Amino acid sequence: MKALPLRATQRLQFHKGFTLDDAVPLVPYFARLGISHLYASPLLSARAGSMHGYDVVDPTRVNPELGGEAALRRLVAALREHGMGLILDIVSNHMAVGGADNPWWLDLLEWGRMSPYSEFFDIQWHSPDPLLKGQLLMPFLGSDYGEALQTGTVTLQFDATHGAFYVEHYEHRFPICPRDYAVILGSDELLKPLSDRFSALAYQDDAYHEAAWLKQALAERATEDEVRQAINRQLATFDFDRLHHLLEQQAYRLASWRTAADDINWRRFFDVNELGGLRVERTAVFEATHGKIFELISEGLVDGLRIDHIDGLADPRGYCRKLRRRVDSLSPQRHLPIFVEKILGEGETLREDWQVDGTTGYEFMNQLSLLQHHPDGFEPLAELWTRHSERPSAFIEEARLARQQILNGSLGGDFESVAQALLQVARDDVMTRDLTLGAIRRALQELIVHFPVYRTYISARGRSDADDQVFQHAMDGARSTLGEGDWPVLDHLEKWLGGQPWRNRPVGRERKILKHACVRFQQLTSPAAAKAVEDTAFYRSAVLLSRNDVGFSTEQFSAPLTDFHAVNQQRLQTFPDNLLATATHDHKRGEDTRARLAVLSECAPWFVEQVEHWRTLAAPLRTDAAPSAGDELILYQVLLGSWPLDQGTEFDGYQQRLWQWQQKALREAKLQSSWSAPNEAYEQGVETFLSRLLLSDEGHALRTAIGNAAQVIAPAGALNSLAQSLLRMTVPGVPDLYQGDEFWDFSLVDPDNRRPVDFSARQQALATPPDIGELLFNWRDGRIKQALIAQVLALRKALPEVFRSGTYTPLEVVGEHADRVVAFSREHQGKYLLVLVPRWPHHLLENGVHPQINAQVWGDTRVKLPFAATTQNWKGLFHTGAVTPDKELLVSAALGDFPVNVFINPDDQES
Repeated sequence: MKALPLRATQRLQFHKGFTLDDAVPLVPYFARLGISHLYASPLLSARAGSMHGYDVVDPTRVNPELGGEAALRRLVAALREHGMGLILDIVSNHMAVGGADNPWWLDLLEWGRMSPYSEFFDIQWHSPDPLLKGQLLMPFLGSDYGEALQTGTVTLQFDATHGAFYVEHYEHRFPICPRDYAVILGSDELLKPLSDRFSALAYQDDAYHEAAWLKQALAERATEDEVRQAINRQLATFDFDRLHHLLEQQAYRLASWRTAADDINWRRFFDVNELGGLRVERTAVFEATHGKIFELISEGLVDGLRIDHIDGLADPRGYCRKLRRRVDSLSPQRHLPIFVEKILGEGETLREDWQVDGTTGYEFMNQLSLLQHHPDGFEPLAELWTRHSERPSAFIEEARLARQQILNGSLGGDFESVAQALLQVARDDVMTRDLTLGAIRRALQELIVHFPVYRTYISARGRSDADDQVFQHAMDGARSTLGEGDWPVLDHLEKWLGGQPWRNRPVGRERKILKHACVRFQQLTSPAAAKAVEDTAFYRSAVLLSRNDVGFSTEQFSAPLTDFHAVNQQRLQTFPDNLLATATHDHKRGEDTRARLAVLSECAPWFVEQVEHWRTLAAPLRTDAAPSAGDELILYQVLLGSWPLDQGTEFDGYQQRLWQWQQKALREAKLQSSWSAPNEAYEQGVETFLSRLLLSDEGHALRTAIGNAAQVIAPAGALNSLAQSLLRMTVPGVPDLYQGDEFWDFSLVDPDNRRPVDFSARQQALATPPDIGELLFNWRDGRIKQALIAQVLALRKALPEVFRSGTYTPLEVVGEHADRVVAFSREHQGKYLLVLVPRWPHHLLENGVHPQINAQVWGDTRVKLPFAATTQNWKGLFHTGAVTPDKELLVSAALGDFPVNVFINPDDQES
């Protein structure tokens, strides 16, 4: 089977409400739209009811809730009929734990270190806490351990089908080791023979295998009424003391969920107790977790992979290279692209030696956003924010405060694990053995607080030059906030954490401990950054929310056009197939919500006046200081960005969506409320304010004012949206569309951005031939965006090499509005594309009612062409006429009929 050309991907979120079979009849639509590959959320068996698939419980089979493997084959068959491929999202870093549905996890709890899965999960078996020595902390209880025992929410149960004893706590199951079954069965005459056999397991080397048939024998005996009654009598004898004693013998220690932050001794996905980290660097784990994926690849059912949370792995480079070798061996006749979900910091680039095809495109979202924000907007917007919220205007300050809170809070146990590992390194050297744990903690925290990227990639050879620059930046920052007495500790950390390669140390314990400290450090900086920035500071800082999204360098407000051209040229040279996303399942706001909010950077003084007026109108709606000034300003931006274009919208559903977002935002910010300690009174006050604003008569004036303001910036926002869609499809890289976003997407953070998509409306719209005048007149329904996407993706299909490997040349723009035009050309073997989009369009629209700039407004603005253009006509998208460029192209002519445009030289079509 030959490789399928990668032109454009469509991300789909599969779950029980949208299965693989549900996607089959949509394949013809996606093909007509111009999609070459469906890009599926994780398809392996996940926790029941999962809406995202990242909580895998069984990686050996396709999720039955999605239709199972049979449905997957039906979908692939439909894709093949249309010449399309399938890219799979896979989860290498973690699995769902807790509950009662992960057989590997349950086996681990049952047998501890004797389980064949004891090395699958990233567990610190040798905890410095004597209460956890040789045990896993199980922070799944809804109350303190003693209270759970006393109130009976922890109970001993018997699974008659499998002949197994376990402790139950709501949805959680904690198996009892078969070596302790004798304690439960006791000396009852009917049970004693089996009790004696189970008792003998304590002395048998093959107890793990011996127990399997003993449990089967117990299950068979339990079918007898007398035996089952005897077992029930034994269970009833386990009062507080007996149950506690039994649990103390297990490989785990049950505890309140609140203990996880401080005492956790196994790696999680960020701070989520229900997601346990895997040691995929181990060959057995790699094979077991990827076996089904490899099987699907070898059968030709998969055409590419997306690796979730690559920075969570111990060795991302080693994993990617190993995966590349394996995939190539399974499919030698075709190249399967591998994309990694990687957040790149400012100035950071993906490592070329990983042998992957690129990232999932978060950085492109950021680059495009920076292009569309006007630098003049920052000062008035920052002043408005700080004056009312009394929070820092510099995002980096907010992020550092959040990192300190996270390291001392939800990731406190993970932080302590790294500090303890570094303490062991210090103890191994007579020159550093006097370093105290307290000093190491202080230096380590400031180092992480000032880390400018998610993580480094230390190897046996130490830090690379790129990593060293990152580390020195963090060191300089740490010195600026640490007392001078702790600076020598920082110098030691600099050496231990990649400054002096661990391969220079003697083979054995000393080298192993240093390597362990480096790995743990890198697996901490990544979640610390994510939790502090994405899940905290983004909800605290709101100079302009369109600059707060996953993968964004939010400390930047805008960037010069030259920067945008430079990153496009770099991408063409290094990762020409890198995905280009403007929306994802993780985004904080939909792509068109962000595009509309970006307009505020162009009219910041006007927005400041609006907010001051709104706050006056809002006075009667507030109750008991709720919401705070900061939360009120954030709400106004969210309302502006997501305000429905349809004037007849029912606000009941909108209010429910907004409150779902608002409650999550309040708890993520961790200022007025939090997930761990919800402030119900404050939350109720904010909900009341929101309801009054959107639904009550007393909120009519404020509601009308906000709605009017949204209509003022909506046309420019729509033009921004069309511009970002066109740029995503024409710059170097592979455009990635998020489900349903071929129409306007004014969604908020998940789960709002995962709502059902009305594909029937989209199919019907695409089946109707586009009429440029009608599309512009009815631009609010979103069909204009779909038509643009379909037209350009058709062009990508007709001219694949121009888009994949064609040169990228920025074009000079001169004249009255030169700074408001982005222009470039793509060329391959004499075939040219010219791309033009406006930026900062608000004032050019002159209070227009649709996103089309009047041709006369452009005046003498023109694009200089560096090549010898023919005098024949060049045709553009939806263009009924033609444009004849010479050495210059008038923007008034190029953008006279449609808000954005692409021109193709006449060699590729009739003039």
